[in-house]
Amino acid sequence: MPQQANTPLVVIPTYNEAGNLRAIAAAVYSALPEASILIIDDASPDGTGRLADDLAARDPALAVLHRAGKQGLATAYVAGFRYALARDVDCVVAMDADFSHDPRYLPLLLAATDQADLVIGSRYVPGGGTPGWSTSRRLLSGCGNVFARTLLRLPVRDCTAGFKCYRRCVLEALDLEAIHLEGYAFQIAMVYQSYRHGFRIQEVPIVFRDRTAGTSKMNTAIVAEALTYVLGQRGVAAQERGRARRARRGDGRAAAPRGPVGPADRVLDGSCPTVND
Repeated sequence: MPQQANTPLVVIPTYNEAGNLRAIAAAVYSALPEASILIIDDASPDGTGRLADDLAARDPALAVLHRAGKQGLATAYVAGFRYALARDVDCVVAMDADFSHDPRYLPLLLAATDQADLVIGSRYVPGGGTPGWSTSRRLLSGCGNVFARTLLRLPVRDCTAGFKCYRRCVLEALDLEAIHLEGYAFQIAMVYQSYRHGFRIQEVPIVFRDRTAGTSKMNTAIVAEALTYVLGQRGVAAQERGRARRARRGDGRAAAPRGPVGPADRVLDGSCPTVND
């Protein structure tokens, strides 16, 4: 797929999404005609990969990355980010194929990158919502987000959101290969590491609707991994703060950690922000 300079890339991982693929691609182009699309398919048994190839054969702005077997959502996104970094792409949108992430919000996410480096399509800011969810699902998601943002001290309402737009500078700065996580934990980690690097984060409201075709990939292991990640990072942060306090007291037992960097302080000519380091 030839990539025009600064064309936004929409990365869509798929597994058994044949019922959604054609419609989601059309909806992306309707909302964001200048976009290119990368489909990352994990050898879907339902023929999603073959359908993606058919679409790519007719559309030079759509490319397909085939992977051998189901390897997980997080590694699919990392593969998409690496694909983007190898090309002249300034903004990368990560979204699902099942219409829970409505493509009509794409222009809103992209426009927000004028003031932010990571833009989150948020269910938990004014104007966002989760219609149709059960009470138990609302409690699970809501409490999970309160847990993550409180323990990690994040200024973000929707830490587990999967609908995101990254500026290139964020993906270049993060050690993507070191994030060995899936599902919610991966989404939290991307926000947390972006925040620690001092990048500007903005949430824009979206209404999240359940998939219209296919089946959900949610399971208890995904939730448990997210809890474990948050608790682990909380412990690491506490250790860093302890070392910093000892260093300030001058007791010589530890040097001050490099720790989280400061906030981004300015943008020069629309380039990536400089970061206090």
